[in-house]
Order: sequence, then structure tokens, then C-alpha cells
Amino acid sequence: MVADGRSARALARLLAGAGTLHFLAPQPFDALVPHRLPGTRRAWTYAAAGLFVAVSPAHLKMARDWRDRPAPLKALAYARIPAQLPLIGWALHAARQAEG
Repeated sequence: MVADGRSARALARLLAGAGTLHFLAPQPFDALVPHRLPGTRRAWTYAAAGLFVAVSPAHLKMARDWRDRPAPLKALAYARIPAQLPLIGWALHAARQAEG
């Protein structure tokens, strides 16, 4: 991470933009929601966007706040950020299987 925080702020802007797109142009995201889930696809799109926007900046803040902690704690804080990627991939895979 860049010492002055520019990198973290750029990532936060990217995440906020992606989350905003879920609300401004939700149709592509709706198409990813499996029909079998209860409720409307739009509700799931909005819930996913809200969760993504809410959680990711918290992980970034934790990594920044814990950068001076002992190595195991720092590793845990940094690992939380990329650990979401397989979870997102798993969710998208489940959505594709349900659609097919």
C-alpha cells in the first residue's frame, strides 16, 4: 500500500463506483441472480451491492490500521482483502449454474 494512502483511496473509489452501478444500471447484475432464490432478482442485486460496498472498505481500513501490529495479525488483516475474491467467484459460479 502506498504510504500516503492514494492506493487505498483509489480502490475505495473503484468499489464505490461498482456498488453505485448496481443501483444505477442493475439489469446486468439482476441477470446473475438465480431464479431459485426467494424474492426478486433486483432485491438480491441491491443486497449484494450493499454488502460489497459496506464490507470492502472495512477490510481496507483494517489492513491500514493493523499495518504496525505483529506479523500474524498484520497477515490476517491483509489476507481478508483477497480472501473475498474466491467467495465472489463461488457466488458467481453458483449463479451461472442456477441460470443454466
